[in-house]
Amino acid sequence: MVVFAGQGDARRSMELLWRAGSEPRSAPGPKPVLSVDRIVGAAIELADAEGMSALSMRAVGERLGRTAMALYTYVPSKTELIDLMCDQVFGDLRDDHDLSGGWRPALLELAGDLWEFHVRHPWLLQVSYARPVLGPGEFRMQETVLRVLFATGLPAGQVRRLVGVLLNVVRGAVQIAAESRLALKETGLSDEDWWRARTSALGELAPDLAERYPNVARLGEEGAPPPAGASYLEHEARLSFEAGVAVLADGIEAAVSRVS
Repeated sequence: MVVFAGQGDARRSMELLWRAGSEPRSAPGPKPVLSVDRIVGAAIELADAEGMSALSMRAVGERLGRTAMALYTYVPSKTELIDLMCDQVFGDLRDDHDLSGGWRPALLELAGDLWEFHVRHPWLLQVSYARPVLGPGEFRMQETVLRVLFATGLPAGQVRRLVGVLLNVVRGAVQIAAESRLALKETGLSDEDWWRARTSALGELAPDLAERYPNVARLGEEGAPPPAGASYLEHEARLSFEAGVAVLADGIEAAVSRVS
């Protein structure tokens, strides 16, 4: 399931993202006062715990002890709520990566933070980058990434492309890790159990597999098993992520040497 941000009324969405309008007053009574921030916080907690498929105005309202109708006074619909959720978590990404040792250590640190960020909020992987939310949190995240990439000394045109490459490397690898966790939850079968059953059958049905597909066989010979207790696919995804970021950093170094 792919979700597109920015599908609500443009003016109202921007007012909510930038908190430009005044929030409605809650009716007097013993219940706690609602706010946009409280609603967004509850929605993020719900999506983190149960995924984007569980997100609804009713479910968020239940977390807050209120009806869905009470939420609509603050957030017009689920569409605007998703925008607000994305912008909130984007703004939580740390922005103090140390550049004193050069751009490469800072880039590796930033990439690691982006990995952990998406692991904490896997529902973000279902929100397409095709429609940015254009809120302060998203701009803050962009500023954080650009601060590190501009430290390379490369021109803005190249840095613009590197932003996309970096985020795609992170999202692509984290997607596999997130799907590994989801597969266990949905099927009740671990990566290890799944592979064990199928490789056993494959060995019987295609005993000459290594001869027929020698390059595929090489991958199995040279790969190391995951640490004890670690998910195979999640471990592989992390290694792929680290390798991809290292290759990206090597490429940036080569580009820097050509322009310096």
